[in-house]
Amino acid sequence: MSTETMIAAAESTLGMAGRPNTITRDYASRDGQEYATAAWCDEGVTYWARQSGEYQAVCFGTDYAYTPSHAQRFADAGQWHAGAGGIQRGDVVFFSWSGGTTIDTIEHVGLVTEADGATVYTVEANTGDIVARRVRTAGVIVGYGRPQYTSATPAAPAPAPSTPSSGPAWPGEYLRQQTPMIHDNTARTWQQRMHDRGWNITVDGWYGPASAAICRQFQADSSAHGWPLTADGIVGPATWAATWNRPIS
Repeated sequence: MSTETMIAAAESTLGMAGRPNTITRDYASRDGQEYATAAWCDEGVTYWARQSGEYQAVCFGTDYAYTPSHAQRFADAGQWHAGAGGIQRGDVVFFSWSGGTTIDTIEHVGLVTEADGATVYTVEANTGDIVARRVRTAGVIVGYGRPQYTSATPAAPAPAPSTPSSGPAWPGEYLRQQTPMIHDNTARTWQQRMHDRGWNITVDGWYGPASAAICRQFQADSSAHGWPLTADGIVGPATWAATWNRPIS
């Protein structure tokens, strides 16, 4: 049990959509049937914590559906950090779409999978009524809770395969952010595959800042799961192969 098991539990639900669903039914089975169709972002965090064995660390042994209450519990435990400074993988991050800065303004919650300066990468439940990856900026982050995970040491990752096992052949074209932006079928093919894997990416054939940011997160996430990639935002042969061949979780 660790930060990594919590993140793995979240990633295992990517693509879950609609309600009721597995997450909301699980919550409703303990807390009442009204939760089967309620807003479920924090129900998702509760579910991931229970599935990963980190229920005490993340939820203090209590189910949460109301995000301000969950944030306040972190604050009461001395584990609350206002703003986005210092945020890291495994933190539970709370958002206010109106730019609020106090716990009572919180509207949404997610789990941090990576942080890069002012950019935070997450897995979130009930984001467009689906579990999906998101890229957020400091302007919508009220703060974050830092769970005292059972172990800070992740399990040793499985070795990456040396050659692709499936998927389209490397097209020989590097996708990178540049001016003017690349717009072609190679970019569209890569975006579609990333979308199918559960990433919140627009499939439009334009390889710009948004695609590059998601590429960097995928590369960092892949490295954490035993597929070593340079987090440079460039889709080269190794990243292309991992896009099709790396397991989703």
